[in-house]
Amino acid sequence: MQAELDSLNKRKVFGPIVITPKVVKPVGYKWAFVRKRNENNEVIRYKARLVAQGFSQRPGIDYDETYSPVMDAITFRYLISLAVSKNLEMHLMDVVTAYLYGSLDSDIYMKVPEGFKIPNALSSKPKEMYSIKLQRSLYGLKQSGRMWYNRLSDYLKSKGYTNNLICPCVFIKKTASGFVIIAVYVDDLNIIGTHKEIHEVITLLKNEFEMKNLGKTKYCLGLQIEHMPNGILVHQSNYTERLLKRFNMENANFLSTPMVVRSLNVDNDPFRPCEDGEEVLGSEVPYLSAIGALMYLTNCTRPDISFAVNLLARFSSAPTKRHWNGIKHIFRYLRGNTDLGLFYPNDSKEELVGYADAGYLSDPHKARSQTGYVFLNGGTAISWRSQKQTLVATSSNHAEVIALHEASRECVWLRSMTTFILTSCGLNEDRSPTTIYEDNAACISQMKEGYIKSDRTKHIPPRFFSYTQDLIKDNQVEMRYVSSSNNSADLFTKALPTTIFRKRVHDIGMRHVQTM
Repeated sequence: MQAELDSLNKRKVFGPIVITPKVVKPVGYKWAFVRKRNENNEVIRYKARLVAQGFSQRPGIDYDETYSPVMDAITFRYLISLAVSKNLEMHLMDVVTAYLYGSLDSDIYMKVPEGFKIPNALSSKPKEMYSIKLQRSLYGLKQSGRMWYNRLSDYLKSKGYTNNLICPCVFIKKTASGFVIIAVYVDDLNIIGTHKEIHEVITLLKNEFEMKNLGKTKYCLGLQIEHMPNGILVHQSNYTERLLKRFNMENANFLSTPMVVRSLNVDNDPFRPCEDGEEVLGSEVPYLSAIGALMYLTNCTRPDISFAVNLLARFSSAPTKRHWNGIKHIFRYLRGNTDLGLFYPNDSKEELVGYADAGYLSDPHKARSQTGYVFLNGGTAISWRSQKQTLVATSSNHAEVIALHEASRECVWLRSMTTFILTSCGLNEDRSPTTIYEDNAACISQMKEGYIKSDRTKHIPPRFFSYTQDLIKDNQVEMRYVSSSNNSADLFTKALPTTIFRKRVHDIGMRHVQTM
């Protein structure tokens, strides 16, 4: 706590103690305590943070804009694959008390924290009448994240770094001898590039901010990054172990798949909605907490459980014992595969390839189908999605058209993101169209020809055809047929038997730490 107060005083966060103006409502404060852990789940530091209670701030008076961008997981995975393929270095820097560097855009007063001495000249009145005017942003204020991002962004741009609206948190600088990429996630800065440029930017950042050089990136945002002679493996085994322990599943018997193959009989489907007279789980069962924890896992490094988590998340408002058994089934699968992660090899060709698929009537109770797609870079997944479609598809062909449309939209963003990074770094950009594989030949033919009115297509909105056809004409996307037995997106649309499931998991680049 004393270290935190010393840091606040060093940054000159607090102004003078004054009598609170009548029109001002000062924000409260709270001490937060955190244990900082390393990649081995060991406690390395006990951290105290003085946090302002920003929930009492008034919009339009105490703040205007609050949005602050952060690097998304897809961009981070692409940068890892780029670092592997180009043999680049990865360093992690941490900004000490990052939010305290931001300048406030409005007058904020905070209640006087315990431990602060009231000047003798002001001691005649009760302490509650006084407050401290903040001179810099503080953790907990609604605009603090935005103020810090603006401060860092302005500094990097003044030093010759570039970013764009597609990747607002990726700053790149090209030099005569190489390049450097700074990927920003709040106060964690991943620096990727050539040796000389990395050490130059470390010095540059230390001159402006108080930084911690954490060396080669091994643990970031809960992701464990294993640097191996033949590539990089990204996994979350420590997080998974803590997750299993949290839900008392650390000693469970493990299973080979995250979900049982579902019955074609709607009445026997274990994942049907809550029925009349069926008991809904009470608050003592942590269903929502389990869903949230699993969603973080599947969004970062575990696409193998995407479909199961997406399906079970639909019942969060009224879960039953059947659905909770489905959650425990996923935990049992994780028990036997805690060290499974995404492996990016250094001997693969850097090429963006997509797979799309649809599960027709995946939700027979609401007559909805499932969209699934995955994009691989260098043979390993960097982007994926498993999502229930918002429209009712009237045929399997209709469902596949919707899935291809969604995959095409993702492909456009991926191409924009990769093009910006490659061109800014001065690397050769592959201008050939991105291939998206689909296992429905009729659907591919329709996409290439565009919307043609017939009895089978007149009910499908033309935008699903026109948008993708324009991408094909502009040489951004190429549609190709692949057999269902080789379609990697199959993993995201249905529960699969063990043998097929393991093949799909291997096809998207997932490997065990112990086998590397």
